Amino acid sequence: MSDHKQDDSFRVIDRRPFTSEGELRKDVVEEQEREAKVAATKASPAPAEKAKAPANPPPADAPKRVAAFENLVRMLGQNAAMVLGAYADPRTGQPIIDPDAARELIDMLDALHTKTKGNLAPEEENLLLDLLGKLKLTYVEINQAVAAPAATQAKAKTR
Repeated sequence: MSDHKQDDSFRVIDRRPFTSEGELRKDVVEEQEREAKVAATKASPAPAEKAKAPANPPPADAPKRVAAFENLVRMLGQNAAMVLGAYADPRTGQPIIDPDAARELIDMLDALHTKTKGNLAPEEENLLLDLLGKLKLTYVEINQAVAAPAATQAKAKTR
């Protein structure tokens, strides 16, 4: 018969928080106290952080951030970026470039910005303006790149 050796590295650790009498174990209580202290230090900002805090907090009636609005803006932005060639068509591997569709989506974002003026949280306003600026710049660059070969071909046909 073969000899079975006991593996000395195998250990059983009791991780139950209660003793057999139903009381919290001492090490569990100590761990909870440590976690409470860490949470308290994270909750109260350091003096340097207090100095960085803005002197004028936003007014109570200031618009609140709405995740659904930010998601809508990002979705429209991603669709516009897609038709401006930022993403490749999964079937062909080639970028999709449709300036007309991009213009429509950029116009939608512009209308959204116009209609929500004064009703957006500062973060939402910054997101929308930043996205619009980038998309408009990319749109102009794509239109110039598409127009350049067409102009060269038109000149070659007239000669």
